[in-house]
Amino acid sequence: MFGQYLPKKPRRVLILGSGALKIGEAGEFDYSGSQAIKALKEEGLYTVLINPNIATIQTSDQLADKVYFHPVDPYFVEKVIVREDIDAITVSFGGQTALNCGVALDAAGVFEKYGVRVLGTPIEAVRDTEDRRRFVQRLDEINVKSARAEACHSEDEVRAAVGRIGLPVILRAAYALGGKGSRICETNDDVESALPKLFASGLPQVLVEESLRGWKEIEYEVVRDARDNCITVCNMENVDPLGIHTGESIVVAPSQTLNNEEYQLLRTIAIKTIRHLGIVGECNIQYALDPNSLDYRVIEVNARLSRSSALASKATGYPLAYVAAKLALGYMLPDLPNAITRRTSAFFEPALDYVVCKVPRWDLEKFVGVEHKIGSEMKSVGEVMSIGKTFAEALQKALRMIDIGVDGIDPHKFKFTDIRKELKEPSQRRMFAVARALHEGMTIDEVHALSRIDEFFLSEIADTVRLGRELEDHAGKELSAETLGRAKKQGFSDKGIAKRTGTTEDIVRDLRRRNGIRPHVAQIDTLAAEYPAETNYLYLTYHAQADDVQPSWRKKVLVLGSGAYRIGSSVEFDWCCVSAILAARELGFETIVLNYNPETVSTDYDVSDSLVFDEITFENVLELWERERPYGVIVSMGGQVANNIAIRLHRAGVKILGTSPESIDGAEDREKFSGLLDKLGIDQPRWTSTGKLEDAEAIAESLGGYPVLVRPSYVLSGAAMTVAHEREHLRNYLTRATDVSPEHPVVAELEGGRDRRGRRRGRNRPLGDLGAHRERRRSLG
Repeated sequence: MFGQYLPKKPRRVLILGSGALKIGEAGEFDYSGSQAIKALKEEGLYTVLINPNIATIQTSDQLADKVYFHPVDPYFVEKVIVREDIDAITVSFGGQTALNCGVALDAAGVFEKYGVRVLGTPIEAVRDTEDRRRFVQRLDEINVKSARAEACHSEDEVRAAVGRIGLPVILRAAYALGGKGSRICETNDDVESALPKLFASGLPQVLVEESLRGWKEIEYEVVRDARDNCITVCNMENVDPLGIHTGESIVVAPSQTLNNEEYQLLRTIAIKTIRHLGIVGECNIQYALDPNSLDYRVIEVNARLSRSSALASKATGYPLAYVAAKLALGYMLPDLPNAITRRTSAFFEPALDYVVCKVPRWDLEKFVGVEHKIGSEMKSVGEVMSIGKTFAEALQKALRMIDIGVDGIDPHKFKFTDIRKELKEPSQRRMFAVARALHEGMTIDEVHALSRIDEFFLSEIADTVRLGRELEDHAGKELSAETLGRAKKQGFSDKGIAKRTGTTEDIVRDLRRRNGIRPHVAQIDTLAAEYPAETNYLYLTYHAQADDVQPSWRKKVLVLGSGAYRIGSSVEFDWCCVSAILAARELGFETIVLNYNPETVSTDYDVSDSLVFDEITFENVLELWERERPYGVIVSMGGQVANNIAIRLHRAGVKILGTSPESIDGAEDREKFSGLLDKLGIDQPRWTSTGKLEDAEAIAESLGGYPVLVRPSYVLSGAAMTVAHEREHLRNYLTRATDVSPEHPVVAELEGGRDRRGRRRGRNRPLGDLGAHRERRRSLG
């Protein structure tokens, strides 16, 4: 294991993908798998990928030598091993799906039968981390604390274990993804309701574990080579306390509330644990830390790349998946150069002079009757990552990035019937409940007692809420340069400032520029000033005094990414972006990418010439356009997020490449699209785009009665598009549709209507202007 020379290189390597996207397992494994393939091909190895997901970059023809679109399960993997004469396999780049498949193949003796070597972490180490009983035993061997727990294989065993450990407990499933089936149980009734779900799904083992809800949750990303060199690449802290799955939590890197003693204690335990388990490559370790002492518990170790790994890689500029693939072949950390910094070896811990914030995105509104509370089982479908110089700046950016119609920390956006209950029983709107509580006068101590969120984070949110109120007090007045500058440094957007001061985004932008308040381009510099940073990994901030890099004079294009994954928008748009970037580079263009999704291949270090990891907004694109002076901007590859700002960019003088913005607007705007259908003589249902909420009944009558279909403009995959069967439903759906697309028309149309001669348009005022009294009529005849 600690030999001086590299082991013999394999000839033909099989990479297991993650298969279909699912909650807890999405584009991050396209990123990790793509980087692994690149790293292996650099060594001259023949690479074979098995992955049935056609939307991924890794299944494109430019990466693996051969791709099999088959399920990632033991039966098909064994067939590919035989057919391709495979002599090595990687199981750590395809998430839980690949890991479970690898364990099953090993148990069946397939690897031994065909002489296939598992690259990286040995399967026995995987079992040690996935089997809860073995995991606790292994930690006990080195006196590392884990939560008091018992591994159970039946419902009766669970009941007995709960009796011994005492309520509350958390039930965790072995070999499961995203906390699947896990639940915090306060009462015996909770236990009884959870048991059928856990064991009915065929889980081999359930861990009954003492509940540490309210403790801090900390995570370290760790890299180790086969010669026992080991470093921690990134440490992250959940803003939410323990009890909420880390995939459901707002996460910040580096940790903001740990003192040096706490940080070093957990770092030392992480390295000690990973060395003892014998992991080779990349992994992460998660802790519960008592906020009032140095008491801790190790929650789990993921002996593979994970969603957190993608976040840590993009947060630090450390190519975790690439390095892990090289280490799996036997390379040592000091021998590998860090391809991002270009100055250090991979045996170098990044140092961050900025703050990264991750916020999950949920799409629970698309489902009727779904529970909106969040907890130990993952429900989020994607996430965003923002970069700023302060926590407040990064948090405000991230909340806008999840694209739910908020302008950052907004205490007025959502209504809460019981604010105290909302703080104690968190939902997807928890941060807005915190802002609302602070806005209404609750103290930081009161909010902390209910939510268990650390006082540091609450004080940062309270400062932002106070500044927001100060902006509201300036309504009708021109902001001073000092106040405007503070607001921009605190993470407020031009649009958010305009909303609070009762003016327009254009006026705020003009005022900001007259006062010389412009964002600067900062580099991701993780070298702690020991070496000069040379990376083109960038972000925008109002805290900098000057740009870290200057724009080149080459002919360039700016490609807008797709933002957060959501239902209806995921890896396929990243495939479009990457394909466009590669085509533009082949044509000799310098490529700049603007995107903020840490799970994507388009935000990897070696895809584009420059990566700007920031918001895809009119404000930011205009700043980059004026700074970089590209030949044009590509909006058509980024899905709805990029499409939605195309017409505004065009009107501001930005050159949009491809389909004209007028044509985009004609297809997206429901009124204009209807006019086009009339011009072409194509039938369409009767519809209207006007009326007050109070006129819901009149809207339905004008269309010929219920059911009617509510359809917003400029939305993706039918967001907020719903069939209303009665008056109250219509009122609710109109409100929701207007929230989703406030700047564009919302139409209500006759469900299933076909008679073109009977079609008519009612009062033609967009539902986004429901408070206005201006009305106009047009004929569709």
